[in-house]
Amino acid sequence: MSLEKELEARSEGKCELCGSINNLKPYDIPPVEIRTANKAIYACETCFGQIEDPDNMDENHWRLLNDSMWSEIDAVKVVSWRMLTRLNNGWTQNLLDMMYLEDDVLKWAKASGEGIEGMIIKHRDSNGVLLSQGDSIVLIKDLDVKGAGFTAKRGTPVRNINLVNDNPEHIEGKVNGQRIVILSQFVKKS
Repeated sequence: MSLEKELEARSEGKCELCGSINNLKPYDIPPVEIRTANKAIYACETCFGQIEDPDNMDENHWRLLNDSMWSEIDAVKVVSWRMLTRLNNGWTQNLLDMMYLEDDVLKWAKASGEGIEGMIIKHRDSNGVLLSQGDSIVLIKDLDVKGAGFTAKRGTPVRNINLVNDNPEHIEGKVNGQRIVILSQFVKKS
């Protein structure tokens, strides 16, 4: 049986990541020594393209990993782990914290270099827009500022933000003359 036929049978003719039934083809999971069904997944054109081109990723498409990460197939788990690690934000970190991989499967997942210390942390606003050092944002929710005794109101602009290097969910900015830490899920880039 050919690799494609074997993957099609295993996946029941669906993308093993998102469940699409259109434009499916095998994706060999790097590093590839020998092409086998155990080292590949059946993926749709959308998933395949975004796996291959990290600069062309649609974060919302990958929310489907919430289901596929629980697959019994190691190859699907490896790709799920790699994509969650690549996205590297609050909701993906929550899924990664829940995910369990056997030691040999985790070693395989890390073989691509994803998840290695020193990866660039990406800060994103509530809409998934990439934030940069010095950007201006607007609060989308009233926030009680602990220890300062005031509430930062929705719609408050915050200019010249600083990104917290070790946490993609935290940014710093001045509100009412006071420097505070703000969760990125409560802001939008202006």
